[in-house]
Amino acid sequence: MGKPLETDFMLDGIARLRRERKAVILAHNYQLPEVQAAADLTGDSLGLARHAAGTDAGLIVLCGVEFMAETAAILCPEKRVLLPELRAGCPMADMVTADDVREAREKTPELYVVTYVNSSAEVKAASDVCCTSANAVEILKRAPAGRPVLFCPDRHLGEWAALQVGRTDIGLYPAETDIRLWPGFCPTHHRLTLEDLLRVKQAHPRAKVMVHPECRLEVCRAADRVASTGGMLKYPAEVGDREFIVGTEVGLLDPLRRAYPDRRFYPAAAEKMVCWNMKVTTLESVYTALAEDRYPVAVPEEVAAPARRAIERMLEA
Repeated sequence: MGKPLETDFMLDGIARLRRERKAVILAHNYQLPEVQAAADLTGDSLGLARHAAGTDAGLIVLCGVEFMAETAAILCPEKRVLLPELRAGCPMADMVTADDVREAREKTPELYVVTYVNSSAEVKAASDVCCTSANAVEILKRAPAGRPVLFCPDRHLGEWAALQVGRTDIGLYPAETDIRLWPGFCPTHHRLTLEDLLRVKQAHPRAKVMVHPECRLEVCRAADRVASTGGMLKYPAEVGDREFIVGTEVGLLDPLRRAYPDRRFYPAAAEKMVCWNMKVTTLESVYTALAEDRYPVAVPEEVAAPARRAIERMLEA
């Protein structure tokens, strides 16, 4: 009984502070269920970015990881953005630097740089356009003809998106191919193997398989649907099936089960698909962020201006 009462108490306190401070709380789909319950809006990276850009609130509390709070700060320079947990980083975002991108451009001046939103503000600023897992395919469709593309930092998403638009001359950077994939990856999705997926499929043969495009190519090819978390949340409504295998971070299971209480959802590999960075934010840290103004995220305008252009091109797709 103690935990539900404590959770309700924290939720009430957060709601009060949110009203007092005229704040909006945004939470990624991978956040803890109780943190999602405290949010005004939950969504994938693209959904959160669009909401941040359009909100009238003067204060944004971003329950996610650092690059998401940076993106909100870049899009809303006149607003205050708080990241409740400084420990909430992204290992994949750390796999590429702005110097890496600049060096690649020096070697190949005509390079067109497409950067996954899971990246630092500095890397975004050094890029031509950003993308999310929801619109990476569309962004590549719009890439200028005749120019090689550097896709960073997620090689799995880049490979999947490139193949969807028929660009098959693909290699890991510094290969001089049409599509050059930076050799980064999401450690959580990278852990999911085809063997893991087939094992769960054997246990639930009638289940549809949906996976995130940050997964390995062989995992994506074995799926019925490859989509962002926002896309996965829509998929059960698009088909008549009652069972689904979910190949992404386990945080998505709770919103799926709430949205579709009459369906069954099975994790592809529950013990592997946990992102500690997404779980570090708690109700207590959200409350403290609102009560004590922790932790403000700001991006210098000399970085924010070029990064904003790349993100705005992403939002147009």
